[in-house]
Amino acid sequence: MIIDCHCHAGKGDGLTGPWDTAAPLKTHMNRARAAGIDRTVLFAAFHSDYAVANRQVGRIVTSHPDLFFGFAFIHPQRDRGKVEKLVQESVEQFGFVGIKVHRYDGRITREVCQVAKAFSLPVLYDVMGEISAVELLATEYPGVNFIIPHLGSFADDWRAQLAFIDHLARHPNIYTDTSGIRRFDLLEQAVKRAGPGKILFGSDGPWLHPGLELAKVRALKLSPAKEKLVLGYTFIQLTHRVRLTGSVRSQSNHAEHVRIADVQTADQKEILDPWSRR
Repeated sequence: MIIDCHCHAGKGDGLTGPWDTAAPLKTHMNRARAAGIDRTVLFAAFHSDYAVANRQVGRIVTSHPDLFFGFAFIHPQRDRGKVEKLVQESVEQFGFVGIKVHRYDGRITREVCQVAKAFSLPVLYDVMGEISAVELLATEYPGVNFIIPHLGSFADDWRAQLAFIDHLARHPNIYTDTSGIRRFDLLEQAVKRAGPGKILFGSDGPWLHPGLELAKVRALKLSPAKEKLVLGYTFIQLTHRVRLTGSVRSQSNHAEHVRIADVQTADQKEILDPWSRR
């Protein structure tokens, strides 16, 4: 079975670019089917209200449970104090199996990590090249599995991607996906140093072609057993222990609302391409 672990779906409520406007699936799924992809992990486009956006995705997932998995998109600052409720709804009503956070919205928080731990959910966190955060996540939350997509930088930041491979190799709870990685030599290096069990196939659809992204995995020329890990088995291992209910109430009331980094940079207040570097 081939599982694409990284695809957006539904409508955003902005008009900045495709990332917050619309993520239509029809053409993407036709391409995925032609490429031999069996199932796809969906999460929302950027949105001002992820409760609304997650329900959109939830309806898609529950209408085609044989095709889709779902991840709950969380805004770490705007959803502060509501993360447990949002995740519980997504897990119980829609069967979601993970959490998605993007550095463009804000830095990941302890609240998000503790909720992920309570529900045994992996967290796909796009760090946008802010690789130092990975060390904190890996050591502070060894019981949470983190998928850092794009080798840490969709913006093709070679320095960030190279530095990330060290974290990937050293920390057992740090994973990555193949979506949008342009420098094939770094992908080869990641597999060699961290092992194929730390790499997940992802396309970043519907904006990238799933067949082209899958071709990169095929080009690695892994053994059938190792390729199986990348193409789906590791994802199943990361998501098979999801709890239907979870609670972080017994943990520190202070800690669960403290950000890993409290400094908000000025560029967060601007309307930007979320994958660009400034």
